[in-house]
Amino acid sequence: MSIKKPAPEKSAMAGTDTPDRANTNAKLESLEAFRSDATGQALRTNQGVKIADNQNTLKAGPRGPSLLEDFIMREKITHFDHERIPERIVHARGTGAHGFFQAYENHSALTKAGFLQDPGKKTPVFVRFSTVQGPRGSGDTVRDVRGFAVKFFTDEGNFDLVGNNMPVFFIQDAIKFPDFVHAVKPEPHNEIPTGGSAHDTFWDFVSLVPESAHMVIWAMSDRAIPKSLRSMQGFGVHTFRLINAEGKSRFVKFHWRPSAGTCSLVWDEAQKLAGKDTDFHRRDLWEAIEMGDYPEWELGVQIVEEENEHDFDFDILDPTKIIPEEIVPITPLGKMTLNRNPDNFFAEVEQVAFCPGHIVPGIDFSNDPLLQGRLFSYTDTQISRLGGPNFHELPINRPVAPVHNGQRDAQHRTTIDKGRASYEPNSIDGGWPKETPPAAQDGGFESYPERIDAAKIRQRSESFSDHFSQARLFFNSMSDHEKEHIIAAYSFELGKVEREFIRARQVNEILANIDLTLAKRVAENLGLPAPTQGTIEVRKTSLERSPALSQANLLPGDIKTRKVAILAANGVDGAAIDAMKKALEAEGAHAKLLGPTSAPVKTADGKALPVDASMEGLPSVAFDAVFVPGGAASIKALSGDGVALHYLLEAYKHLKAIALHGEAKQLQDLLKLDADAGLLAGADVGALTKPFFDAIGQHRAWAREPKAKAIPA
Repeated sequence: MSIKKPAPEKSAMAGTDTPDRANTNAKLESLEAFRSDATGQALRTNQGVKIADNQNTLKAGPRGPSLLEDFIMREKITHFDHERIPERIVHARGTGAHGFFQAYENHSALTKAGFLQDPGKKTPVFVRFSTVQGPRGSGDTVRDVRGFAVKFFTDEGNFDLVGNNMPVFFIQDAIKFPDFVHAVKPEPHNEIPTGGSAHDTFWDFVSLVPESAHMVIWAMSDRAIPKSLRSMQGFGVHTFRLINAEGKSRFVKFHWRPSAGTCSLVWDEAQKLAGKDTDFHRRDLWEAIEMGDYPEWELGVQIVEEENEHDFDFDILDPTKIIPEEIVPITPLGKMTLNRNPDNFFAEVEQVAFCPGHIVPGIDFSNDPLLQGRLFSYTDTQISRLGGPNFHELPINRPVAPVHNGQRDAQHRTTIDKGRASYEPNSIDGGWPKETPPAAQDGGFESYPERIDAAKIRQRSESFSDHFSQARLFFNSMSDHEKEHIIAAYSFELGKVEREFIRARQVNEILANIDLTLAKRVAENLGLPAPTQGTIEVRKTSLERSPALSQANLLPGDIKTRKVAILAANGVDGAAIDAMKKALEAEGAHAKLLGPTSAPVKTADGKALPVDASMEGLPSVAFDAVFVPGGAASIKALSGDGVALHYLLEAYKHLKAIALHGEAKQLQDLLKLDADAGLLAGADVGALTKPFFDAIGQHRAWAREPKAKAIPA
């Protein structure tokens, strides 16, 4: 039976709908039933159950382990873990490299983990570095936290040390992780900004969550714009346990220290690099390994005896806190060297799957509530992202230890299991594979028998309640120029926030409780009333400053792997170029000759020198320092070349070391640049070398910064 449809009404200027418009409106109306407005509504689970506490995971006591039965936390994180396909929800933008780890000595008194006991053994590793916020196509040099994840392929199985380049995190409990990431990701209505946190939702969240104060000030520091992946520290963030063969447990914090020193870009430089070379960090790592400048990090731990767990004015289970090195020094364990680039980016860098729950005998967890949630979350995420539970069979994830168990089938299974029994115990296949008692030689994994006697509760330990003391410690520990950068970063980020009440809340309720000078300076830059006091009483702590936190104290003491641009035009002094190149090479640094174009330049004696690139092709932001050799004709040409003059101005603005040889002093006079410890001129290359190299070794000429700000970008 056919149904006769009514004829559509004629459209009129008065506004009756055309058929197309009517259909569109009907579609919109039909979607209204699926729209959700949470205004005035109770917070509920996906099953409609009202939530009484959305701040704390269910735990066995305030400082006890998180409980698997917490269906609210599991539902929330499970949904979050599966929100993006197929790139990672966080840490999507990354790169990686292969290498090895070698212990300095036998650390069996500290742990029974085999890879830390034989100083003659090289344990293979794969490391993935990443940014947290942006998607795969975002820039390398944006202001963000960097991931620092290391997979150790040990004889006892894989150990994943999944950390960051900052030692703390934004939240204390894993149940808040989806909230934090939703806030820091691009705003949902327009997917802006990409790769950055200068927007309302991020600052709304952190201004309402005081526990984030410590991590946010790290993110507003120079640590968030590292010079290279090779010059980043790494941290395990959480407190773990190391356990020896006698069953003795100690709490530890993991640290990676780069041999290249720890240093950063300046903000203007980071922004320009994001546009001129989106791949700056991954390119630098790749080229360093290809040239044989193998990046190295020292692995160390801070050790806290179990009986000393409560001896501090902070809680060692709180992931928003550090243990200052002045209180507990770092004990070196060994060195990691990265010496091989991936053969296939997707198969290795994209498909590598990390999980903090991948540990080996001799390593165990603490009751850090953020770590406890991560133990569940990472595996759940990999199942979604890599198409099922067999992600461990991908070549980059396969352990070097043999794998035998009753797990079978599922998507992308590559192992062809022999035998008929896929269960344990069995008698059909002789009982194999069998358990390995912990006490046996190369014994099986045994969890530390921590005693738990507590009520099931949703509650944050009172020892987690101090949110500002360590943020204050960090700010107080910075050098003057680092403090100025933090003030500028807060001012820039909050200046992008549209809602003034969010700006004011961050200044008055967060920054004023960290440092009043910081709060007043930021308030002034935002046009807000300056706070006169904090909203809570300042808590007295045992340490006012920690020099180990300032990057000014973390330089390597040499100029190995540093990159120097040599600017030249026809008529250049070839002998000066040769002398500088040899001197740099002797120090393990690298020089590239840049000309006005990619064509060779001729020396004053008529010799043709091939250039590595043009000055436009390799801008100053790609280098650590600039050398301009003399030669009357060359300097005359550079003096009339806008690109060359901008090159020097930009390097000066970014506080880099500049050496001007012979006639090149005319460029300093032409540009009206003041000489300083980083801007040197002289007639003899040999006499210039030492002060020039000393200036490069200081990373930047920080005393120049107030003058450099006046130079146009």
